[in-house]
Amino acid sequence: MQHDYIHIILADDDEDDRLFFVDAFEELKINTKVKTLNDGVELINYLNQDDVQLPNVLFLDLNMPRKNGLECLEEIKANPKFDDIAIAIYSTSASEDDIENTFVQGANIYIKKPDDFGTLKKILSEVVTINWQYHTNGLNKDNFLLRM
Repeated sequence: MQHDYIHIILADDDEDDRLFFVDAFEELKINTKVKTLNDGVELINYLNQDDVQLPNVLFLDLNMPRKNGLECLEEIKANPKFDDIAIAIYSTSASEDDIENTFVQGANIYIKKPDDFGTLKKILSEVVTINWQYHTNGLNKDNFLLRM
């Protein structure tokens, strides 16, 4: 079923980060539907429901309790049902190991959480307007990490 909005999910255990994320999309003039989940277990349970509308873009925090972002990424990439979801790692970590691991596991883009609201809006706007099919065709480490 085709929708006239971009369906976005954020899985992040930090309540402030979830609120800023939702507020940023409310201020952007992009037609989106945003859902937030508190951790990886909630995310996987949600995605595995029957008749769930899968997101166009999933923003995935790495450092979450119960099931971290890398574990979620591995599970999502192992299930063909989720092949059409673009996955943006959205983390405070700038660790080369985290960037490398998520790249190897098949994430589409890596975003270090910005320090200010204006930069957050700019990043989110950039990510949801990417032509994902084009962006991921020639994916390499240089265009994997989004720098602003």
